[in-house]
This record gives sequence, structure tokens and C-alpha cells, in this order.
Amino acid sequence: MEAPSSRQQQQDGGLNGNNVVEMAESPIPPVKSDRVFKKAKNLVRMGSRTEEDGEAEMTTLPVTGFNLISIKKNRKSRGKSGRGLPKKGGAGGKGVWGKPGSELYETSECQDDHDPNYDSDNQGEFVVDKVVPILSHEDLNQAVDPILREYLEHCDTSEVAALLRDLNIGPNKYKIPLLAISLGLDRHDPQREFISRLLSDLYGAYLTSDEMQRGFHYLLKNLKELTLDMPSAPEVVGQFIARAIADDCLPPAFINHYRGHASNDHVIAALDKSDVLLNMKQGMAHLDNIWGEGGGNRPVKSLTNQMVQLLKEYLNSGDISEATRCLQALEVPHFHHELVYHAALIAIEDSGERATDMMVKLLRSLTSSIVVTLNQFEKGIRRLSDDMPDICLDVPSAYSLLDRLASKLQVEGVLTDDLMKELPNKGRKRFVSEGDGGKLKERPALQSNGH
Repeated sequence: MEAPSSRQQQQDGGLNGNNVVEMAESPIPPVKSDRVFKKAKNLVRMGSRTEEDGEAEMTTLPVTGFNLISIKKNRKSRGKSGRGLPKKGGAGGKGVWGKPGSELYETSECQDDHDPNYDSDNQGEFVVDKVVPILSHEDLNQAVDPILREYLEHCDTSEVAALLRDLNIGPNKYKIPLLAISLGLDRHDPQREFISRLLSDLYGAYLTSDEMQRGFHYLLKNLKELTLDMPSAPEVVGQFIARAIADDCLPPAFINHYRGHASNDHVIAALDKSDVLLNMKQGMAHLDNIWGEGGGNRPVKSLTNQMVQLLKEYLNSGDISEATRCLQALEVPHFHHELVYHAALIAIEDSGERATDMMVKLLRSLTSSIVVTLNQFEKGIRRLSDDMPDICLDVPSAYSLLDRLASKLQVEGVLTDDLMKELPNKGRKRFVSEGDGGKLKERPALQSNGH
């Protein structure tokens, strides 16, 4: 039997992919003129390691046209640990159509703006959310301080809560009690009452129990620095703590937590003040009025009585500065029209020149120093003008007395011409004749039946 040729052996090895043989020399084709032949490439494959030599055995596969094309286009994994599946589920490679079945999940929208089929007009609406960064410590102070100062003017806790929710305070909500109480340290008791009410309304609706306790903790921590500006800060802070416990904003164990652990004398003084207020007889009931009933917290009748008493003392002493000081101590600038009303009413009821002149001097001093604003003064005079029909029942000559008082106020520049025209103008009774000494015409006596 004739032995196969070398070319025959190479073809058999190329068709049988499992046989690994050494590189066989291919016959050199005849060289033709004007034709360049490239040397065939060899496929190199690492063999398995052997325990004897410990080195990988490098073997080569004979290269033929059919063998090279079939290996390059084979999409099965060539990894040793692969499962023989196609790469990327059949979607790998350049110029392929993708994974079989992926066309079922395609939509008409193209999200890639680099794709030629991308159409910006057919894309969905994009919602741009405004990102507000969390306020820093300095920005927080600048944003919250005007809100708290404005609150002391309108005293609307719901508006403060709404404004605070608009700010991105983040985890720094505990600083709200610290800033509020620090602002109330240099204020009077009525403003401190408003701050206590604010903390009570914010608790639960905006501030949690942990944030409230943390705020008072930092307040005690900074108490030493606050005492430098206000020596009575420990006592006032102790009152705020006692009021917060009475309003259920702080647990009663808040004071016991610091007992025996506080080393600062100012903190100890504040906690002792709170402990005394809480342990006093009916302490919880009295803590509702811990800041007193000053300012607008007092009933209207109480404020009216104090203003009338103030005016009567002024008629006896004639001290305008003392009357001004007592009026400012009431801390009710929105209620000064009541003082104007009763000042004019006392001048009419007294019906004397002295009382009228003293009330004119007092009202001129209060309006010129802007203790009583022009708006409050006009409001008080209009109230008196509206009540004149009832006043005439007690003082028949009330209209003439009001005209005398208004004329003197107008001369002093307190009463404006426009307001003067609004006052009721009743004609005076006619005299008997000129030069009669001011006697009024006598009315004829009514004759009784039977005479």
C-alpha cells in the first residue's frame, strides 16, 4: 500500500479538528513573476501543564483555509471554564443584529442622542427638580433670625412653621430652639412668653423629641458664653427649661440626666432654677404664667383699668415723664388708642380748663415723641366721636366740650385739619343777649295739669 503524501496528511489533520500534530512543512509553490505570496500564520495553543516538567506544552495546529475560517467564525466560548455557549448570548461581535428575540422588546423611542434615529421631538418630558443644598451654620443663622424676629411682631406660629419647612435645614433642626431662646434672652417677658409658645407649637409638628432635647443640650453647653453678654442668662434659661417640661416638650428626666454630671457653675444654676420651679406647690399650674401676664397677654379690661389709673395719677401729679414711663411699661403699642380715648373722655367729663389743658399737654408729648403713633391717636379720637351720642346722656354739653378740646389740640399741631372736619359739629345754644355774662336762655317751666 502506497504511503500517503505529506499534503494528504495535512488535509486529514485539518479536517479532523481534534488531532494535534506538529507543524508540517507545506510544499513551496512555484514562484511566479509579479506575484507576492505571504507566509501562512500558525495557530498556537497552550497545552495543559504536566506534573513532570511543570511547564506548559506549546502545540501548534496546522493551518489550512478551511481550518482558519472555521476557528475565527466560531462564536462559542474558547475559555477553559466556559459552558460552550455563544459569547454575549449571540449578540457579541461587530455588525451583528443583536441577541435573538431582542427585537420584541424594542420601542420606537431612541434614548441615545448619538444614534441617527434619535428624535428629540418624540422624547418624553424631562422633569428638572430644583436641588436646594443643606444650609450651613452661618446660612442657617442668617435665614432663621429674621423669621424669629418677625414672629415677635405677628406672633403667628403656623407661619413660622411654614417658613421653616421651606428651608432645607436637614439634620440641623435642633438649632431652632437654641436660636429662639438665645434671641429671647435680651427681650422682655412678653416676648419670652411668645418664644415658649412657639417651641410648644413646633414640638411634634416640626421638631421631634430628640431634636428638642438636643437643642436644649447645646443651649446649656453654650451657656457660659451667653452669660458674658447677659449675666442673668442661667436664671432665664432655667425658666425656659421648666416651661418646656410643663408644656411636655422635654421629659422630666432631662434635669436628672445632668444631675451630678454638670461641672459648669452656670449650668448647675440653670438646672437648680428649673428644679425649684417644678417642685414648688402647684408648680405645673403656675408655670403657664411663668413670664407673667404682661403685654398683650393681659385681658383688655385689665389694660383699660391700668390706663385710666395712669391718667388719674397724672392729673394729680402732672408728671408727664412718669406717665410716659408707665405707658411704655405696659408694652401694648397696639392698644395706645385706648389711652387717647380715655384721656379725651376724662377731659370732657371733668369739663374744667385745667383737666383739658393737662390732657392736651400729655397727648402732645406722647405724639411728638412717637410713643403714641399718629394712627393710634386718630383711632382713639374717632372712637370718641362715634360714642358721643352715649356720652351726651351723662354730659349734656359733651359736644361743646369736645369742640374746645379739639380746637386746642389743633392749635398744638396734634389734631390734623382733616380729622377736625370729621368730628361732629353741633351748634351751641343761643344766649339771651350779648353781654349777659354767659347766661343761657332759661326754658319756660312746664305747667302741670290742674294749675
